[in-house]
Amino acid sequence: MPTFEYTALDPAGARVTGALGGANESAVLAELETRRLTPIKVREKRERSTLRRSVPARALAASYIQLGDLLVSGVPVMRSLALLSRQKSSPRLAAVYRSIGEAVSDGGDLAEAMAQHPDIFPRTHVAMISAGEKGGFLEQVFQRLGAFVQGQAELRGKLMGGLIYPAVLVVFGVAILSVIFGIFIPKFEPLFSRLDELPAITKFVLGVSKLISGYAWLAALLLIGLVIAFITVRRSPTGAHRLAELVNRLPFVGPLTRDIAAARFCRMLGTMESNGVPLIQAMNIARDAAGHALLEEAIEKAIEAVRAGEALAPPLGASGMFSEDTIEMIAVGEAAGNVDQVLLNIAGAIERRVDNTFSVGVRLIEPLLLAVIAVVIATVAVSLILPMMQLSGSA
Repeated sequence: MPTFEYTALDPAGARVTGALGGANESAVLAELETRRLTPIKVREKRERSTLRRSVPARALAASYIQLGDLLVSGVPVMRSLALLSRQKSSPRLAAVYRSIGEAVSDGGDLAEAMAQHPDIFPRTHVAMISAGEKGGFLEQVFQRLGAFVQGQAELRGKLMGGLIYPAVLVVFGVAILSVIFGIFIPKFEPLFSRLDELPAITKFVLGVSKLISGYAWLAALLLIGLVIAFITVRRSPTGAHRLAELVNRLPFVGPLTRDIAAARFCRMLGTMESNGVPLIQAMNIARDAAGHALLEEAIEKAIEAVRAGEALAPPLGASGMFSEDTIEMIAVGEAAGNVDQVLLNIAGAIERRVDNTFSVGVRLIEPLLLAVIAVVIATVAVSLILPMMQLSGSA
């Protein structure tokens, strides 16, 4: 039910303001008349800018877990939503739950009300909640969904946290080297002009300095152009496919991105399967959320195979996106009828492997970056020391 803000005059002629809930503006005007208030201005309170802004994944996971705990404890859905709408830790999420509560109080389904906020609740979540609502196990869905979102947030946090230090090294390294080559080295060029012949390393360093100081703007424009081209290519289906093929061939990066996408797919599909979402619907949603063009194509082929009555494992194995042991586990799970639990176990194993691989890679990148910066600085130092020694000798 929308909320309307009003400005009116009371019987004594004093101006009063407030807010009323109503089906439409006419209903609010009628309510004001019953209160003996003369309306001056009535307008609907807009919360779209607030509701359409996404919320942190950890806050969303905490709200799911809290909602599941309340339902397990026997608290009715409407009262649970009212409690969540009063939380102060995330005002945006509280406003969303307030809107959902109003929609449910008008007779709507909980899943349908959540689907009206796609920037907050992804299709994956809505499908699981809809299945739980229809199957009568809504509290279990919210608890599992909270654990799922929290696990994804923790994995994403580990990956992003591991990249902070290398990123800082890159930024400071580029800044230091830019100052050295763009400002510091050009000051020595007039001094070295007295020499008839410069060492080869000095000529190289001075050439790099001229290139950086004279064409820095061109490099910046080129970098911006490359970023724009990358975004444009990535948004097109053909470009995304070719880019995914290119990344997939890269050492370390290819297997890492492939494992991250496979883990996301297995966890999503396993979680939706365990919460009663039909397999074809669950696979369609997991495909859209995979985030890897090659894996999406493999899932599409698997969907067609399952729709034709075939098994899930063979088309996934033919894609080359999953290891042989993973495909074997999925096949065994299908035969045993517990593919949902098998997929969750596979996701956990892949996530642990990704964590270990990423940690090792980051530990190798950090000293490598420091070594590169040290080599460049040492090269600059040698290129300046050699002509200075020649000058002191000639003097």
